[in-house]
Amino acid sequence: MTNQDSITLLKKIRTRIVWIKVSFTALLLILVFLVVESYLPYEPGTPHTTLKNKENTFEIQNGIHIPTGLNAGSGFETTKSVCLACHSAKLITQNRATAEGWKEMIVWMQETQGLPDLGDKEEEIINYLATYYAPIKSGRRPLLDTSEIEWYTLNMEE
Repeated sequence: MTNQDSITLLKKIRTRIVWIKVSFTALLLILVFLVVESYLPYEPGTPHTTLKNKENTFEIQNGIHIPTGLNAGSGFETTKSVCLACHSAKLITQNRATAEGWKEMIVWMQETQGLPDLGDKEEEIINYLATYYAPIKSGRRPLLDTSEIEWYTLNMEE
């Protein structure tokens, strides 16, 4: 065996070792992903509002759908399936608008965010949003109920 043959053999061995390392690393990453995935509270590849534990998906307390935080009233299922496919329920609960305002937001999402035409679902969604997430009229804070307060005199002369 010549020096050239030895060098060629060493290069082949080194190439095989590199491939073994790469394959081992890839398998290790896949294993880590599978282990970590089993601990995730949400199903990978689905909107983060879809819980792995399906029995909790329908839990409603005081009219609120617990997994999403949305009001579980009329139009909830349609709104949940359409709106939460793209964004968090927080985007709904933190906003308030009239029917016209919600319509404007939907048009904006269609023009700029790629939201498709909602067809006959649009009216149901807008009615749901306008009913449960309408503007809250607020002005001054309500007056304090002073009937239960025990008042005392402040003595400033001392």
